[in-house]
Amino acid sequence: MEAETGKVISSATSPETELAITAPEPGWAEQDPETWWEHVKLATAKIRNDSRVDLHEVRAVGLSYQMHGLVLVDKNLRVLRPAIIWCDSRAVEIGEKAFQALGPEVCLRRLLNSPGNFTASKLKWVKENEPGIYAQVYKMMLPGDYIALKMTGEVKTTSSGLSEAILWDYVDQRPAALVLDYYGIDQDLLPELTPVFAVQGELTRQAAEELGLRPGTKLSYRAGDQPNNAFSLSVLAPGEVATTAGTSGVVYGISGQAVYDRLSRVNTFIHVNHTPEHPRYGILLCVNGTGILNRWLKNVIGGLSYEEMNELAAKAPAGAGGLVFLPYGNGAERTLANRNPGALLHGLDFNLHGRSHLLRAAQEGIVFALHYGLGIMREMGITVTTVKAGKANMFLSPLFREVFATVTGACVELYHTDGAQGAARGAGVGAGIYRDPQEAFTGLASAGIIEPNKDLVPEYQEHYGKWVEILKYQLDL
Repeated sequence: MEAETGKVISSATSPETELAITAPEPGWAEQDPETWWEHVKLATAKIRNDSRVDLHEVRAVGLSYQMHGLVLVDKNLRVLRPAIIWCDSRAVEIGEKAFQALGPEVCLRRLLNSPGNFTASKLKWVKENEPGIYAQVYKMMLPGDYIALKMTGEVKTTSSGLSEAILWDYVDQRPAALVLDYYGIDQDLLPELTPVFAVQGELTRQAAEELGLRPGTKLSYRAGDQPNNAFSLSVLAPGEVATTAGTSGVVYGISGQAVYDRLSRVNTFIHVNHTPEHPRYGILLCVNGTGILNRWLKNVIGGLSYEEMNELAAKAPAGAGGLVFLPYGNGAERTLANRNPGALLHGLDFNLHGRSHLLRAAQEGIVFALHYGLGIMREMGITVTTVKAGKANMFLSPLFREVFATVTGACVELYHTDGAQGAARGAGVGAGIYRDPQEAFTGLASAGIIEPNKDLVPEYQEHYGKWVEILKYQLDL
């Protein structure tokens, strides 16, 4: 990114399709951290081969990463086991037991969340079930911390990162001793703290050679993908809301108050621009089965691109001819209080329904699941009237955009941006190229505004009501 104009000079992706997730047991989800680094190198090599780019002119690098994962390294900084990633469900019972043992009121007041199925609970699972590996652990990290380690040789994290691991005490403003002590985890296993916007290290000679950058190039920003997505859309102030629909679907609202959901169905984390003087909290609603459902349908149907799938879905009528899709096929769902009902296709009529109905029902089901979670956010005082989104992933679908706006009643502001641009702008802030986060958004371009389709509101209210009835029946509520 050109710092002065905010113009993207070159962009690259690796792998070209979604990175595989391995599931050795039902409900598990793992990836090899070294695979992430290999794809960082492959993507950077594509940019290095772009004639418009001289990577030796790069002044700063920023990182965005998948949240809630667990990476463990030994004293030689070698990975001890595959990373347990965000959608892995193995630690649900561990987190619930901790919530009750520590006391819901204590957890909610000090952690703003249940320990839940987050990184701290995943580390406790390793301690209980893989003691030989746990005995070798020198440091635990989040996925972005590992990539930063590969770049700089330093093991660091942020308070925002520890908050997503449920390892931050909001009362004491330090790592959460009550969680560490209860789980029997030594605080020395945590990385050193660094600010989100700061020079967090410099590229080692080896990393620079592997990436084609200058040794000493500054790494000056890191953030989890959802706080970073919000940052990429300049969502920084209380009342502003961002959304994204990649592998998972997320709505992320900013609050100036330390609010929480008593059942931890949505979660509160430290936003990237949080300070004690001007607190900023990110209220995160997550539906696991979003883009991954679309990918599953692509594989099952075969022969269609995502663009063709979107066009075909739009040919079915609103409500998909009575076909209903519950998109919960990617692990335990926080908005359902960690229940795991699985995905469900309801009302299938062999004489009526075809591929277009199936594809539309999936897109509508994802929106309905997000809208269901939005009810929880509204109970917490988050007002959702305007939502910002990057024109990417499922928001590339005109149908998905219209259904989202119509069902939620929110005006959707689209922008030509993505997480990589957010990380680049953040790097500019951390390196002092920009004076503050607000100055970093030169060149952020609008991609249009989608208003709710008022003609379809009554019909979608009816379809959503039917969807909720089926969900409650499936959950035996």
